[in-house]
Amino acid sequence: MLNITFQGVSVYRRCLYCSGGDVGVTFVHRWNLSLQAERHHYMKIATLYPYLLNESLRDMNGHKFRVTTLPNFPYTDYRRDSEEHGYTVTPRDSLNGRFLDTFAAVFNFTYVMRENPTRSFGYLGDDGQYSGMVGELQREEAELCMILAPTAARFEVIDYLRLEPADTLVILSLKPTLLPAHLSLLRPFTTSLWIALLACMVAWGLVLWLLQRAWRLLTQGFDITLPTALTYSWGALLEKPPADPSVNTSGQLLVGWWLVFCLIISTGFKSSLIAHLTVQGRSRTLESLQDLVEADSWRWGSEKILFNGAPVDFFRKQESPVIKKIYEEMELLDLETVMSKVLGGGFSLIIFKKFIQILIASKYTDGYGQTPFYMSREEFNVLACLGWGMRRVMGAPYLSEFVRVHAHLEDAGVVPLWTEEVMARRVKENREAARLDQDTDGGFTAQGAFYLLFLGSCVAMFTLVVETFLPP
Repeated sequence: MLNITFQGVSVYRRCLYCSGGDVGVTFVHRWNLSLQAERHHYMKIATLYPYLLNESLRDMNGHKFRVTTLPNFPYTDYRRDSEEHGYTVTPRDSLNGRFLDTFAAVFNFTYVMRENPTRSFGYLGDDGQYSGMVGELQREEAELCMILAPTAARFEVIDYLRLEPADTLVILSLKPTLLPAHLSLLRPFTTSLWIALLACMVAWGLVLWLLQRAWRLLTQGFDITLPTALTYSWGALLEKPPADPSVNTSGQLLVGWWLVFCLIISTGFKSSLIAHLTVQGRSRTLESLQDLVEADSWRWGSEKILFNGAPVDFFRKQESPVIKKIYEEMELLDLETVMSKVLGGGFSLIIFKKFIQILIASKYTDGYGQTPFYMSREEFNVLACLGWGMRRVMGAPYLSEFVRVHAHLEDAGVVPLWTEEVMARRVKENREAARLDQDTDGGFTAQGAFYLLFLGSCVAMFTLVVETFLPP
């Protein structure tokens, strides 16, 4: 901005964060027209254009960011200052919290953090307005939202800062159980093989009966009945065949090949049975969404806070019949309820890997490292990455500077290190808190036992004194 008077020319520029962190105007330079030639004066002004147009945002002078967030450890975590939604929260140690504190120290800004009132990441409504955290950015109610996944539709209303790779989804179920012992005799062969073997036994008996009947019609020789042929085929499989029912060469050849077949089948059955009795089999593990759909009378669900926003869009827009079935029958429950259902059996939890790893290590793992849960080896991605959303109105001039600092942190290997540290610390805190509760309960129990023992000793002593000193 130029202010030209008879005495000279004053140059000012807009400053977004110079007035105590708010928008203001700063003085750049002033020239006296009476002391400088006009041409020289305008050349001086031209040299200031880069300075006027490229404002430095490395010092925000204590600007206070309005941050909206949702819980999703290890990425975000906080303690509510009030039980009602939408109030301020106090951040706890988390990956995004460390990023925010680092940026605040580098760029000299502060922040106030609130929980999103609807506890939603953001859906696009029919009126073109978003709900959840994205809606707060769109309405300029917040300047920054944490733990957000990018989508093409969201890019139309907000800017985005990528911070870390997205977590993957896994399937959590109970560990495989031992198969019933009373079915050990049937387990060496599959169901289809048993059916095929039964069909072969019946078919061979019919062929032998028909062959012998045709020979009888032609030669008026000895005939056998159908039950006899079927009994022989069954007895040969059990290695206890009755007398050979065939009297002609063709029948004997048929019986010979059947005996060879029975030898191979019985040998395979006995070796497989020995193996199954030596190492008892377990139920099949669920490794993929296809396994969930194919399992008999199986149900699945997810945690209702984590399973919204971009993950829901992923499942909703897929054309695969398997994913459609998974989405249609998905049960959205709170965390405690869904974990109890998994422990009850016949139910699987579709959840983000890092989140469930911390929960299992904190609450469902004993001192020997044993846990009742099985986590699928197959992982699948539903999000491109995770990061922060920023309001787009008036732009986010600090975005490029944030990207620069984040690039330095990523190149230094800080992101995976912070993730590991945050997860390890939270598991340690949770286990120490659980151990403290157990020690407290045990302390009360031991204290009660001590009082009971002391009372019993007093009664015994009193009884002894009465019996000793008082006459009968």
